[in-house]
This record gives sequence, structure tokens and C-alpha cells, in this order.
Amino acid sequence: MKLTVIGGGLAGCEAAWQAAERGVEVVLHEMRPILSTGAHRTGKLAELVCSNSLGSNLQNRASGLLKAELRQLRSLLIDCADASAIPAGGALAVDREQFSDRVEDKLTSHPKIDIIRQEIQTIPLSPAILATGPLTSQNLSEKLLAFTDHEHLFFFDAIAPVIEYGSINFDVAFRADRYDYDKINEGDYINCPFDKDRYQEFLNALIQAKRIPLQTFETEIDDGVDAGTETYFQRCQPIEVLAQKGERALLFGPLRPVGLIDPRTGRRPYAVVQLRQDTLTGDLYNLVGFQTNLTHAEQARVFRMIPGLENVKFQRFGQMHRNTYLAAPKLLDNTLAFHKQPGLFVAGQLSGTEGYAGNIASGLVAGINAAHYLLGKPPLQLPVTTMTGALIHYITHAEIKSFQPMKAMFGLLPDPDQTQRLKKIERYKFYAERALTDLDNYIKHHLTT
Repeated sequence: MKLTVIGGGLAGCEAAWQAAERGVEVVLHEMRPILSTGAHRTGKLAELVCSNSLGSNLQNRASGLLKAELRQLRSLLIDCADASAIPAGGALAVDREQFSDRVEDKLTSHPKIDIIRQEIQTIPLSPAILATGPLTSQNLSEKLLAFTDHEHLFFFDAIAPVIEYGSINFDVAFRADRYDYDKINEGDYINCPFDKDRYQEFLNALIQAKRIPLQTFETEIDDGVDAGTETYFQRCQPIEVLAQKGERALLFGPLRPVGLIDPRTGRRPYAVVQLRQDTLTGDLYNLVGFQTNLTHAEQARVFRMIPGLENVKFQRFGQMHRNTYLAAPKLLDNTLAFHKQPGLFVAGQLSGTEGYAGNIASGLVAGINAAHYLLGKPPLQLPVTTMTGALIHYITHAEIKSFQPMKAMFGLLPDPDQTQRLKKIERYKFYAERALTDLDNYIKHHLTT
């Protein structure tokens, strides 16, 4: 019997690979480029829609620990990301096109994987994995609404602009990483420093700037939320929405200046906009934390108020789109399968995992569990002391009233008594060492095939 995987994003590709590597015949359905979305730009598998960063690579950071676990679990997509990495300080950032090309080459050449380009409009029979992502098509979204008895949630997400390197004014901007991460080089990030007066002018313009009305694909599904209601995911709010929370909100968010010294003044700037490399060639950079729903004209006007970007050229403007996810704590068990239909698994942001690495992790778990379901093996249930296990446990056990997609964070891990006296850095080191040890033991006893 073949396994059906719907969705060729990060989670679907990882799931297909994990199942195929265990000897299962996989049919991977991806509707692009036959049917596009409101955010994708290509028809490639595993296209990165928002940032090109997968987060920290440091194991004393939650996202870094998650990626370390995924490497232990032999994740295809993390391997492709490592092979496509570009300079980003302590983070894992990739060349988008190289990353997608590597993933697609691996899947298309796998003898157990058949890729079909078409939209799936109905809930598939088991065994199957739904990994259609936050931009699930209207037809399938309607079927999901009926299938889940309208336990179907959504929030609005936004994409940051990408600019041309050659248009940055380096008479103002400077290269540096926070806290001199790499003192050998001059820094992987480009920093645009504000003084207090220019920051205030920028903030006022940002708050008053015109926004794009919600697009039809964002309101055409009746989710029980009034059309036009703006429900934002707290960890990925548009920059203009965050700015409305107070004069200092950006200073403690994406424009925080801590750990940076302007070499021209010898002082820390009042605020800083950071630019992160977006391609291996270094010709494009994105504005870190600048997800936005401003009109294109307003983005050009307001973002050129950033010091060093006065004459910047935009390769891509930011935009906002609707991200769809399920009420996983009510609908899914801890194998990521539906309670009401065993053998039908969910992976990626549709399941409630957030962040690239989190979506890859859920795809890995769903792919292995779907293969085990077909092969008659016990399901993968990773220890909750691991970041992967804790993340899956959270999305399937959280309080439904406050449930939102969840990224990797140390607060998900159990906190034994001996860590209460530890400082935060020492506690995070303990978490990481415990997680990787427990995962290694689990792999030896349960995943030795």
C-alpha cells in the first residue's frame, strides 16, 4: 500500500523522505505551479516563503537544540540547509534557491517517491499525511472545516521585504554581529543605526502608513471570525502592528540595539535595523523582523527613512497572508494522527508547529509514524525532555482556548528540581545536554533499523 503525502513544503518533503527511507512507497502531491498561493513565488518544493533563516545554530538556544536533534534523527531538510548555508553569525541561514533545489533533487531521485503536481481537493483515505501548510487551498480548507466540525483556526502572517545589496549606503550602514559573535570577520549582518530623533520620525511614519486591505483568499473561508478581523500570530506580527504597541516596542523587538557598537561613533545606536544575507552570492538582503502589510508605495517611502536605505532598491516587497492551522489539541493524538481517522497524519504549520525547524520536525515525526503505521511498528514517541518531543507534546496537549502555533522554546521542557539553582545559561546547557543524551538513548533502543 502506498502512502499519500499532500503538500510539498518543508514538512511534506521531510515526511515523504522519512517514509521512503523506511521502504514505503510514497506519492507526494504538490499543487504548485498548477495552482499558486498568495505568497509563494515559484513551483519548487520546500520553497522558503518568509525569512531565509532557520534560526540559531547554538545548542544553548531552543531552535539550535531542535536542529541538533534533527541532525541526530537524520533529517533530510536540515542536511540540505547545512549544505546551502550562507553567513549569518550564529544562525543557520540559507540561499533559498540552492536549498529548494537540493531538496527537490533528493526527492525526485528517490526510487520510492513519486511526485505529482496537482491540487488535492478532498480529505485523503488512510494512510496519508496532510502537510498543506498555512496556505492550504480554498477547496481543501472547506473540506477540512467539515471534517473537523469547524474546529479550524487561522491567523495572519506577514513577509519581510528583500532589497539589493548594491543600493545600501555604507557611509551610514556598518557590518557587525551582536556581541562580536565572530571577531575575526567584520560581521555577517548589515546594521542601519538610528539616533533618537530619526527613530521617532520613522516610528510616526510607520504607524500612520497605509496598509493593504485583506485579500479575498484571506476572508473567503468562513472560520467563525468576522471578515476583515486581523488576528496576528504573536511571534510574527507586522512591523507596523508592533509599532502601535508603544514608543519603545520596537526597541525591545526587531530594532533592539543591544550588543552593537557603531564604529563611526564608538557608541551603541539608539535603534538598529539589521539586514541579513538572503542569497549565497550576497546580492540580496532581507530586513530582519520587518514583516509587513503596508502598501508597496508606503514600504518604499517609509523604509527609505531607515538610515543607510535612503536610495534602496526593493527586489521584493513585504506582504501579509492568511496562515491556516488546526486545533491540534482537540483533533490529534501524540503521533500527529487524527483521533477520528487513524492513519491520517498532519504535519507542518497545519498541525500547529511554527518556525521552519519546527515544521521540519513535525514532518519527520509524521513521516516516521506513517511508515510505522503501514509496517505495523510501534509509533515514534520521543521523550518530552527532547525539544522535538516537547514540541509535539505541546501541540497535542495544550489548552485549546489559548492555543497558537508554537515554536521551539525551553519553556516547553520539563524543569527538574536541580535546575532551579542554576543561572539561565547553565540551565539551558543542562537542557541541551539532557535532550541530546535522551534522544541518543531513544534512537539506540527504538530506531535502530
